[in-house]
Amino acid sequence: MKGIAALGVSLLFSLASFGQKLNSMEWFNEPDSWEVSGEKLIMDVTPQTDYWRITHYGFTVDDGPFCYSQRGGEFEVTVKITGKYKTRFDQMGLMLRIDEENWIKTGVEYVDGKYNYSTVATNGHSSWSVITLEGKPESVWIKAKRRIDAVEIYYSLDGVKYQMSNLVYFPEKRKAMVGMMAASPDGDGFKAIFENFKIKHLPDERRVKWLEEN
Repeated sequence: MKGIAALGVSLLFSLASFGQKLNSMEWFNEPDSWEVSGEKLIMDVTPQTDYWRITHYGFTVDDGPFCYSQRGGEFEVTVKITGKYKTRFDQMGLMLRIDEENWIKTGVEYVDGKYNYSTVATNGHSSWSVITLEGKPESVWIKAKRRIDAVEIYYSLDGVKYQMSNLVYFPEKRKAMVGMMAASPDGDGFKAIFENFKIKHLPDERRVKWLEEN
């Protein structure tokens, strides 16, 4: 009993130390295996999972592991990702999700031996954009800013210099699920490591403008 109690205390301490308080976050499609280690969330990605809606392929899937927090208003979210990619379309990164018809996933996707910075924006139907990265960087940093009715998406190979990849429509004034997602559509899963996940509140742009004018 003492051992179980000690383990429980240790787990709670580990969860509380995680950057965005993982113990207050939730799972959508929780994977069978995951753990928290310091500032890291480590998951074994569930095989044969993906997020996609209709376009070109004709199917809809909504079953990848996604660890999230609920957020309203405007915000900036950041994370560092490291993946042990193995199979075509293995992917991991950030997800912003209102519901099954309105969501964004953005991060690294492994395609034909290359690492791509990939964004899928879905508003009823999915749209996909791809930037091929040079080489196979060990880690990639992601930053997304929700402003009014859009999300600005940036990526970095060093955590210092960020390159904008997308400006994506995202319905405003609706609460969103924000967090870390991964998927392995063609494969048997892989190890995905997320570090330093943080969400920072941004003041509402329209309200700031009103205050400046009044």
